[in-house]
Amino acid sequence: MIDRKDDRYERYRKAISNYTKPLAFLDGDAMMTNLSRILDASGNKKLRIASKSIRCVPLLKQIMAASDRFTGVMCFSVAEAQFLSEQGLDDLLVAYPTWEKHSLMEVGEVILKGKQLTLMVDDEEHIARLEAVGQAIGVIFPVCLDIDLSVSWPGLHFGVRRSSIRSREQLIQLAKRIKQSQWVQLDGVMGYEAQIAGVGDRVPGRWATNQVIRLLKGHSIRRIAQQREEWVQEIKAMGLSPRFVNGGGTGSLKVTSQEDVITEIAVGSGFFTSVLFDFYRDFAGEPAAGFALEITRRPAPEIVTCLGGGYPASGASGADRLPTPWLPEGAKLLPLEGAGEVQTPVQYRGDRSLKLGDPIFFRHAKAGEMCERFTEILVIKGDEVVDRLPTYRGEGKCFL
Repeated sequence: MIDRKDDRYERYRKAISNYTKPLAFLDGDAMMTNLSRILDASGNKKLRIASKSIRCVPLLKQIMAASDRFTGVMCFSVAEAQFLSEQGLDDLLVAYPTWEKHSLMEVGEVILKGKQLTLMVDDEEHIARLEAVGQAIGVIFPVCLDIDLSVSWPGLHFGVRRSSIRSREQLIQLAKRIKQSQWVQLDGVMGYEAQIAGVGDRVPGRWATNQVIRLLKGHSIRRIAQQREEWVQEIKAMGLSPRFVNGGGTGSLKVTSQEDVITEIAVGSGFFTSVLFDFYRDFAGEPAAGFALEITRRPAPEIVTCLGGGYPASGASGADRLPTPWLPEGAKLLPLEGAGEVQTPVQYRGDRSLKLGDPIFFRHAKAGEMCERFTEILVIKGDEVVDRLPTYRGEGKCFL
C-alpha cells in the first residue's frame, strides 16, 4: 500500500540523509506497483519497453525479467541500441529513422552478429539508403514501417508530425518497394497514436479543454482502430508478414490492447509515472521517481531556496514542462522564477519547519529525461537506500 505524502517525506528524507544532493531517486515498491498496473491494463498483449522513459540499463533488465510479456526494447537512437545490445539486451527497435552512413554500417555489424535490431522507415529514400549500405557490407536490414495516425480537420491537427505515410496509397507504394528489395525486409509495422497515448484529459482547472480532448480522443480511437486494421491487412495481402504490429503508449494501454491486429504495445512513462502522466483517465500510476534538492537559503518567511533544479522537460515550452515540488506537501515554484539552473526558490506553506539542509523532493514533467541530469538513481525501499543504479550518463553515454 502506498503511504501518505507526509509519511513518504519522512521515509525519503531519512533514506537520503547521508547522500550528496541534488540526487535522483526511485521508490522501488511504487515502481513495481506501476509495473503490475501496466500488465493489468494491457490485457494479454506483449509489451515493448520505451527506453527513453527509463535510460538506466539495470532497470530495463529488471523490468524485462518481471514478466515474459516484456519482449523487447524501443530505443531512441542507433547508438543507444548498439549500447543496449552490448549489455545483453535484444529485440531492439529504433523508433526513429537513421540516416548517417557510419551509424548504419555499425548497425549492420550488430545484425551480422545475430542480434535482432530493427530500423524505422517511412520514406523511399530511407529504403534506398539502407540498400546501399546493406549491399556494401552484405547485410539485410529488418525495417519497421511507421504509419501516421494523426487526425486533421481544417485548422486543427490532432496528433504529432511524425511519419510521411498518411494515405493507403503511400503505404502500398513503400511496402512494394520493400518487397522488391534484396537488402531490406519488412519486420514490423508501427503506428503511434500520440493524441491518445500522450495527451492528458483530466488536467485540473481545464474542464472545458478536457471535454474537447475527450471528444477528439473518442473520434480518433474509432478511426485509428479501423485504419490500422485495414492497412495491416493490405500489407499482408501483398504477401508480406510483419513479425510485430506495434502501437500505443502508457496513456492508451486499455484501448490499444483491444485491437486484434496489435501484437505489442510500447510503454515507458508509466513505470516512473512522471507529472504529465498524472492526468489520464485510463491509467493511474503511483509517483515513483524524482529528484531531491537541498535547502541552502531562507530569503523570506515562506520561501526556501534549493541548490540546483533547472531540469525542464522537452516539448512546447510552458509551465507544465517545469519540475514540480512534491514533498513535503505545501511546496510550489514561484511563477516569476520557476526552476533555476543553479538555484530554485520554493514557496512553502506546509506544516513542517524546514531547516537548512532539509530536502525538497521534486517530480520531473517527463520520465526518462530526468536521468540525463544524474549519473545514478538511488533505489529506496522503506526508509533505506537499497541500491545505486547507473543511468546512461553514469555509464558515460550521451545519445541525443
